Amino acid sequence: MSDVMCALDHWVGRLLNLIVFVASVAVVGLMLFLILARYVFGWSVVGTLELVMLAGMWLYMTGALIASRRNEHLVVDFLELQIRDARLRALHKSLVAFIVTLICACFVFWAYKMLAWGLVRPQRTPALSIPLWISQASIMVASVGCLAYALRDLIGGLRALSGKTPGALASQGEH
Repeated sequence: MSDVMCALDHWVGRLLNLIVFVASVAVVGLMLFLILARYVFGWSVVGTLELVMLAGMWLYMTGALIASRRNEHLVVDFLELQIRDARLRALHKSLVAFIVTLICACFVFWAYKMLAWGLVRPQRTPALSIPLWISQASIMVASVGCLAYALRDLIGGLRALSGKTPGALASQGEH
């Protein structure tokens, strides 16, 4: 990978980790506050669950994006582990990456349609009137990011298949 791409990947990784940290602290802190307020002090704090939902959506979607970035998302690799020929393994990885790219492209389209609809017909949460597009934007960000990483994997698979990546065929089975 070029130096610019490595620097960009490093920056994106740090940003994703920051978002996950802030969202995790928000979810845990708000839930703790809600439990203490309700069961210790007897307060009924309206809107706290809306904030938890907002932080939770960003936490889940950013977590999915981090897993995609690290190639740690859920996979079924039974067939891949059975393939011994390095070229055939590279072909299999390229085919899987192509299918994942198509699926991610569909998710980007659907997320865009949902977000566009949410902006045209804005809805808000009942208590705090938080626009729903804020949580929907997390789905859009995750789908675009996952598509970018799927394209990265597809390009890497095709480069390994063509033999343009030194040692790529030998390292295809490593996780």
